[in-house]
Amino acid sequence: MVRKILAERLAKLKKRPTARKKRIRPEDHVATRFGKGWHKRNFLGEVVLPSLFESRRGIHKCEVHFPELTGDQICVTWIGHASFLIQTREYSILIDPNWAKWLKVIKRIRHPGFQIHDLPAIDLVLVTHAHFDHLDRKTLRAVAANQPIVVPKHVGSLVKGLGFHAIHELDIWQSYQYQQLQITLTPAFHWGARMWHDSYRGFGGFIIEYRGRTLFHCGDSAYFEGFKEIGKRYRVDLALLPIGAYDPPTCRDVHMNPEQAIQAFLELGAQKLIPMHYGTFRLGYEPVDEPPLRLIKRANELGIVSQLYLLTEGQPSIF
Repeated sequence: MVRKILAERLAKLKKRPTARKKRIRPEDHVATRFGKGWHKRNFLGEVVLPSLFESRRGIHKCEVHFPELTGDQICVTWIGHASFLIQTREYSILIDPNWAKWLKVIKRIRHPGFQIHDLPAIDLVLVTHAHFDHLDRKTLRAVAANQPIVVPKHVGSLVKGLGFHAIHELDIWQSYQYQQLQITLTPAFHWGARMWHDSYRGFGGFIIEYRGRTLFHCGDSAYFEGFKEIGKRYRVDLALLPIGAYDPPTCRDVHMNPEQAIQAFLELGAQKLIPMHYGTFRLGYEPVDEPPLRLIKRANELGIVSQLYLLTEGQPSIF
């Protein structure tokens, strides 16, 4: 009798439709095929191995003093790569925190702006996507202190069990309200798979709204028309845009170059541009010091250099 009941229940379970994670549509992310001519270059020999013998740049164990803020002031401290500490009078927010010295075999060639133990108490953590240079589990475990974390759809499993009391997964244009902060996931033209097969993971950027002011962290993105849509929806005060890794070993169009970042900035209608995603990890063939030079050159040509703010790692800037 018991066997019969178990057999009936098993048969019912087999008939139930299984819940599948929805794959990201090909038109919503960059092409996964390697670009033409990728095999003619040797990224390991030309970029990765030489960087192993470079001394890390920047100041090691830099002492940092975070300022007292008033009113609607926003303090932005670049940690390096796409990692930022964003502070207001009431809150401290970490975006894509990464203190890793290595991305597998890729060496970090600039020290973080300050030591992880010098962080203030963190109220909220945001992660734009699952790539190793943006989602570093060791770093996240170190900064987790029973606070919430916000990630794109299907990325929550990667941060589960690290010490966050709540994991909020957002789809594109969805928002999460944290007291006086509103966090919205914006579209990007990139991809979110941490491993080659998990193409269902979401990705994007974040709009942070605070007391009538708006900060936009792009995450990773190639140039696309979506920046115009973000600019239509939000009045962006501060735009944190990537400018590096535009000559990747795969020859794929996966990141913006400096000129495209300027174009995105103009289409956003943002007030100030803070560049990121350069100088920390050698992820492309371009010379490590080239991205900011090209950015300044293009900004000068367009007469908008006064809207450009190149930050130094570990030095808080008030806006």
